[in-house]
Amino acid sequence: MEIGHAYDHFRTQVEPAIVSKLEEFKLLGYNAVSKKELWNYLTKKKWKKVRQEIKLYEIIGEILSVKVSDYLSYTTIETYKHNDFSFDNENDWKELLK
Repeated sequence: MEIGHAYDHFRTQVEPAIVSKLEEFKLLGYNAVSKKELWNYLTKKKWKKVRQEIKLYEIIGEILSVKVSDYLSYTTIETYKHNDFSFDNENDWKELLK
């Protein structure tokens, strides 16, 4: 059973900032990112260390400061962690090089 993140109570309040960030991603050509995926990135990577006295404006600032490259790096690493891809397997190399 997964317990929610300490900042989950801010989620509805920061929804406009999340939507704004996703619109920015779309302008840059990244249409497939969802609200849930962006929130997961924030809670698992950016807000890994919870600060007890964090303010709403700080959370919004951190959402708006997310860079596409940081998000893509995170998702790439997470994909490798949860995938059975192996560089030792010749078929995996062929699939990668297609």
